[in-house]
Amino acid sequence: MKVAIIGGGGRVGSDAAYALQLGGVVREIALLDMNPDMAAGEALDLRHGSSLTANQKFTSSNEYSVIDGSDCVVITAGLRRKPDESRLELINRNVGLFKGILDSLKGVKLNDGATILVVSNPVDILTHLATEAGLVPEKQVLGLGTVLDTARFRSLLADHFTVNATDVKALILGEHGDSMVPLFSSATIAGIPLASYPGYTPDEATGVFEFTKKSGAEVIRLKGGAGRAVGVSIKEVVESIALNQEKVLPVSSKQTGTLGISGVSLSLPTVVGRKGVHKIITPAVSEGEKEALHASAQSLKDTLAKIS
Repeated sequence: MKVAIIGGGGRVGSDAAYALQLGGVVREIALLDMNPDMAAGEALDLRHGSSLTANQKFTSSNEYSVIDGSDCVVITAGLRRKPDESRLELINRNVGLFKGILDSLKGVKLNDGATILVVSNPVDILTHLATEAGLVPEKQVLGLGTVLDTARFRSLLADHFTVNATDVKALILGEHGDSMVPLFSSATIAGIPLASYPGYTPDEATGVFEFTKKSGAEVIRLKGGAGRAVGVSIKEVVESIALNQEKVLPVSSKQTGTLGISGVSLSLPTVVGRKGVHKIITPAVSEGEKEALHASAQSLKDTLAKIS
């Protein structure tokens, strides 16, 4: 499988490439970046480690022809979010850039069944624009959505309760942004409902979620931008596509009625496989969680209306 990363010379793109190298599943990784030297340097750096990882090919360019023959295109290019800036505020700065990328992709020869994975923020808005662009069928367009938020949430809950992070099963759905929704009603630790786990209190659990919601901005404040966890999250989605694993992941995709939500792209539990979105799962949610998800959808619709 060939994966092309647009913005491959940047922090997120290069971290995604490195995560995919360590995974050893992807056969070829192509890095496209407006800075050809940066892309070439990243490709060379990855190539230097290939004898210790897997039989993989690394290419780079600032020309879109490097994407030809790709099975998955990961779009990470975009302007970086400021510490005090919401993801949705990025829309005025990133939509023009993103539309230019979509126009350039129209001249690229993708393989049959190719998928597009949007990572650039605001990811739900840009995923919706990519879906409407008609480059590939709608089900083959996904956004990273709340995969990263969910990973952060699980890890921070594990820290709070001093447990193995892989034992924590909890979801964040909706917008990858300020209106994201935690599903406390179905969260578990090693199969035990979170609400009955020793040491649980609603206030402390809410506190963990609030820190999760601010974690991206905190990483930006501390080190200038997120990358490691984003790269691992991208790897999770790409490898589910490459291996047709059909993992249930909270990716963003165009909604057509699940939980009464339609006309917008956001994250719900989604079966992800070789052709992108195989199925969207209707989760069991409390009335409050359902209302919050509808509010999240409305927030995104309001933003979409401003750019249409």
